[in-house]
Amino acid sequence: MPGLLLRDGRPWGTGGPADLLVSGGVIAAIGPGLDAADAEVVELGGRLVLPGLVEAHCHLDKTLYGGPWRPHSAGPALADRIADERLRRAELGLPDPARISALLETMVAAGTTHVRTHTDVYAGTGLTGVEVVRDAAARLAGRITVEQVAFPQSGILTNPGTAALLEEAIKLGVHAVGGIDPAGLDRDPVRHLDVVFGLAERHGVRIDLHLHDPGSLGVFELELIIERTRAAGLAGRVTVSHAYALGQADAATQDRLAADLAEAGITITTAAVFDFPVPPVKKLRAAGVNVACGHDDIRDLWSPYGSGDLLDRAMHLAYRSTFRRDEDIELALEAVTYGGARALGLGGYGLTEGASADLVVLDAETPAHAVVTRPPRDLVVKAGHIVARSGALR
Repeated sequence: MPGLLLRDGRPWGTGGPADLLVSGGVIAAIGPGLDAADAEVVELGGRLVLPGLVEAHCHLDKTLYGGPWRPHSAGPALADRIADERLRRAELGLPDPARISALLETMVAAGTTHVRTHTDVYAGTGLTGVEVVRDAAARLAGRITVEQVAFPQSGILTNPGTAALLEEAIKLGVHAVGGIDPAGLDRDPVRHLDVVFGLAERHGVRIDLHLHDPGSLGVFELELIIERTRAAGLAGRVTVSHAYALGQADAATQDRLAADLAEAGITITTAAVFDFPVPPVKKLRAAGVNVACGHDDIRDLWSPYGSGDLLDRAMHLAYRSTFRRDEDIELALEAVTYGGARALGLGGYGLTEGASADLVVLDAETPAHAVVTRPPRDLVVKAGHIVARSGALR
């Protein structure tokens, strides 16, 4: 199979201008003056090269992307949004495969090569969402990789039958099991975590828990999750999404939790949305905690916002974190690339020889400049194949 030679690029973090030779779906070589007689040659003209962007937290099954405008109708509380969505899902035909496909296509054109999506699983919806998302993702196979988290949006203990449905979703092929506010929503954090960790251990899947609970309650739940992760030997396989309490805690508590999260190998994923607390990214990374980022909701009944462009999300994370220096802004870029890859357990990811050839090319002076200006994606490569050029699918 002919290869692909990307000439005169600037791969992020590799030390200067270089060519990238792609063969067999991987980066075969990086360096100046490379040659491959049978390769398709693309001149990059000194453009910046990033690894494929990784969406670590979204909800494809909820999206209305590309459809008619729907004014937001829910109240301000979490319970209001849950109830509003349950009421209106059938009316709006959710999950809608056309809307999911439209959003995935936008993500591809913007340079996203991997997506983790939380798909609702509870009595009333059954496994419909898992099946619809799976089928929509299959239509874009080879352009973007989608993994699903079986997500108990309405709780596990408070919604009888949900635990069994989570197990059925795993048998259908979801990659992770989710949870939500074990104390605030389910009112029994020990039993809630028993279900989630029990499923993960029995079936060998990852864990990604929504944790919105604030203050000391949220800190307590983080401590329980750390304890469970250690006991189960699941380092590198557990993610806590949102973790608002971590952003609210005092400095000493943040330091203690950061050290414990790093030792337990737990990822913190944030979406930096609205005015909800953002985990202390710089402190977490300094302590060795993996940090990932995603959109959360994109044009759905929970939020009318969201573009599908992860550089836009990285900019929001940097802005909410008051990052001004280039090295700090790059932490936000790391969260939508390497941080997401670590959260999903992606092997062979990055800009090194032998890594999967998932690449994004854009015109920016520096990585921080790319985050701030979010320039068009000139070229997107997935597993060695060009899948988008100048914002359009190929």
